[in-house]
Amino acid sequence: MTRLSVNVNKIATLRNARGGNNPNIVEVGIDCERFGAQGITVHPRPDERHIRYSDVLLLKDVIITEFNIEGYPDRRYLDLVKKVKPAQATLVPDAVDVVTSNAGWDTITNAALLTDICQEIKGEGIRISIFVDPNPKMVEGALKVGADRVELYTEPYASNYHNNKHKAVKDYIESAGIARDIGLEVNAGHDLDLHNLRFLKESIPYLAEVSIGHALICDALYYGLENTIGMYLRQLKDKGHE
Repeated sequence: MTRLSVNVNKIATLRNARGGNNPNIVEVGIDCERFGAQGITVHPRPDERHIRYSDVLLLKDVIITEFNIEGYPDRRYLDLVKKVKPAQATLVPDAVDVVTSNAGWDTITNAALLTDICQEIKGEGIRISIFVDPNPKMVEGALKVGADRVELYTEPYASNYHNNKHKAVKDYIESAGIARDIGLEVNAGHDLDLHNLRFLKESIPYLAEVSIGHALICDALYYGLENTIGMYLRQLKDKGHE
């Protein structure tokens, strides 16, 4: 079964809007795991507009599933990852001013940078996933620089899903197949929701993990967090295990 990692950034956004500590990000992380999530994802940004670096240190002490820290690998991020030692570090090529991730790495142009970063992180025993577009060359480049996994950037899939889902998923099937053939595991994330998740899973049944935050937290406003996590987990069940 593909693992569900819940991105709790939006919980921190809500907290920060009012100040104080409500909702409590640590309690939410614990509850997500209790409700069935197999991982917790955070993506601290330099301006700390949602998850703060201090939140990551607090979550480190309570997460019992898999902790995944996403981010642009500047020195502050690298120092944080080395201190926390999460199960996975997901490298994302975010510019400082972006609202949310909007492209994958060019693993060829940035090969030297990524190679050095991967060596530094893997020296701490941390699994590395590199955020890439569904492009075979970028997938192959991720292997060359030392990644263990790729995370396929699924916003284009989600945007085109309702127009032609088979066309929308085509490049993802190809890129995921190449990743598997060369020994990389495959994650996916960005704009996945209750409408498009099952088809992606059925198209790429060997997905290792999906990271979902915005849509899941929005759904939780209507269905409740526990029920929503259960709904997403059901979308990820393998055929025959419904």
